[in-house]
Amino acid sequence: QVQLVESGGGLVQPGGSLRLSCAASGIIFSEYLMGWYRQAPGKQRELVAAVTSGGRTNYADFVKGRFTISRDNAKNTVWLQMNSLKPEDTAVYFCNGFRSPLHDYWGQGTQVSVSS
Repeated sequence: QVQLVESGGGLVQPGGSLRLSCAASGIIFSEYLMGWYRQAPGKQRELVAAVTSGGRTNYADFVKGRFTISRDNAKNTVWLQMNSLKPEDTAVYFCNGFRSPLHDYWGQGTQVSVSS
């Protein structure tokens, strides 16, 4: 049974930081492209950042320079370090593991709220 379990969300003031974690089980983690997506109320889910098994990263323009994605294949875990948070970063953040269209898995999501 595949599970992606996110943690680390919460309420933070503008300019603050949060670190999201996603622990994966039931997959060969090193074979998967891992990503973080987010979905704000009334909006479509969008890619935030992704990291290949070898550590190559890709970021959405709206988080470049503020967010950092990383992974540890030995721990089956991917993180998203979020700094300089803005109110517009408020969303549910989802972890995704992708190997193929038949091997495309999602976590349950974790709420990030940025407000003073």
